[in-house]
Amino acid sequence: MLCAYTRMLLLHCPLLLLLLPLGSRPQKFPTRDEELFQMQIRDKAFFHDTSVIPDGAEISSYLFRDTPKRYFFVVEEDNTPLAVTVTPCDAPLEWKLSVQELPEEASGEGSGDPEPLEQQKQQITSEEGTELFSYKGNDVEYFVSSSSPSGLYQLDLLSTEKDTHFKVYATTTPESDQPYPELPYDPRIDVTSLGCTTVTLAWKPSPTASLLKQPIQYCIVINKEHNFKSLCAVEAKLSSDDAFMMAPKPGLDFSPFDFAHFGFPADNNSGKERGFLKPSKFGRQTPSKPRVDLHKVCIGNKNIFTVSDLKPDTQYYFDMFAVNTNTNMSTAYVGTFARTKEEAKQKTVELKDGKVTDVFIKRKGAKFLRFAPVSSHQKVTFSIHSCLDAVQIQVRRDGKLLLSQSVEGVRQFQLRGKAKAKYLVRLKGSKKGASMLKILATTRPNKQSFPSLPEDTRIKAFDKLRTCSSVTVAWLGTQERNKFCIYKREVDDNYNEEQKKREQNQCLGPDTRKKSDKVLCKYFHSQNIQKAVTTETIRGLQPGKSYLLDVYVIGHGGHSVKYQSKLVKTRKFC
Repeated sequence: MLCAYTRMLLLHCPLLLLLLPLGSRPQKFPTRDEELFQMQIRDKAFFHDTSVIPDGAEISSYLFRDTPKRYFFVVEEDNTPLAVTVTPCDAPLEWKLSVQELPEEASGEGSGDPEPLEQQKQQITSEEGTELFSYKGNDVEYFVSSSSPSGLYQLDLLSTEKDTHFKVYATTTPESDQPYPELPYDPRIDVTSLGCTTVTLAWKPSPTASLLKQPIQYCIVINKEHNFKSLCAVEAKLSSDDAFMMAPKPGLDFSPFDFAHFGFPADNNSGKERGFLKPSKFGRQTPSKPRVDLHKVCIGNKNIFTVSDLKPDTQYYFDMFAVNTNTNMSTAYVGTFARTKEEAKQKTVELKDGKVTDVFIKRKGAKFLRFAPVSSHQKVTFSIHSCLDAVQIQVRRDGKLLLSQSVEGVRQFQLRGKAKAKYLVRLKGSKKGASMLKILATTRPNKQSFPSLPEDTRIKAFDKLRTCSSVTVAWLGTQERNKFCIYKREVDDNYNEEQKKREQNQCLGPDTRKKSDKVLCKYFHSQNIQKAVTTETIRGLQPGKSYLLDVYVIGHGGHSVKYQSKLVKTRKFC
């Protein structure tokens, strides 16, 4: 119940009571069974930047450097439980909680009329009060008392380092409120597995979730600078576009670095856009915030998690926050840090001028090759033949990046040479599976081991020309005169595209085929690229049977490249 003095004051000047500066008479600590407080708490903006702390609601506010701020509340009865929590966000705070006796409720001869405002101000500010608690730092700190005296409570806050945000929560019913998730008896984060690019974390669940059955989700924060004391500090550090990320799909752990290695943005426009000057709402031009090496992801209620695609031999800091989704209030676990393992130094393969080298790369793996021409040269040519899926190639000359491309099939790159230059080639495999390829480096421009290919390497079958014993097919050639060999193989009727895909190793040449599979070989080219098309009829087939057709083009150096296989079927009745 409101005391008589406070009730009369509310009737006379309710707005002044909330909005007057430090010297004014404050409202008592509201209780949640009062209609007035229920109205106020529904409108959170009501408490923003006022000098009154509501009971059982967390307020957020702002401090200017070296400018103190004071909050008030009244505890009406002795032996009242009290809990006050102050959360610094992005700078250390100095704060002090003190209490003084309430001013006399009435003046004169017990008339019950409120005292003039000036006299109230003098009564409140004339005494410093008794200090109950003080703290200086950036930890989330608490004052808890099971039996507090009645009186006027003052909370004084100061930031001497910089302008900063902070949060305050106070309650007279701490036992029943419990808005902050409770930490387990062991609040540490354990590193259960450590690799070159992955770290697996585990933690004990919050009793708020396991015992009280309240909705709790866990948010992980990863960065390379330091641990954070509160989620408020994390959000202050993050720019608005780096806020919450989507939770991973069930069964998939978070990989926040699919778009780039952690802390090193990919070569796209994102970095450039951040560097532009953007007009502020005040009309001034200010530099946009630099991208921070900080990521936050909320993962639901599981308590084991793997962060992947980290950089090898790099120290990372990991923080875990339990968030009550009903109140949106959080509690920090004890953060940890870990250094990923150093990547094993890979052996660099030496490339010889004009010689083809076979390369095998594990799934998501990489290989390094070195090419050091013995003689001076004006140009250097790299020819790549990817046998399966596309691979990534990077070429650096004396540390300078010259080429970064995705290669599928056969590609040739000609780069400007430099006397005594050394070339480092990095090949990165596919995410789908292991990669196989052939590579040739040469300073002789006429030395080409791989045959040239058209852009379209499909084989076309003509359905209208299909008979019970033959099929007619066509394929594209190039302006370069090459040898083409066509092979056939009978397959079962249930042979499908998936099986065909598994056999698409373009590097397997005719020498791996049975002699009985061979249909014919012929030379073909056309100076007019539009007419570089050849057809062939394959005869002697069985009615109603399926066949897999392959065309190989063989270059001057003897190396072959296979076109895409074609599945055909003869007519059953003619």
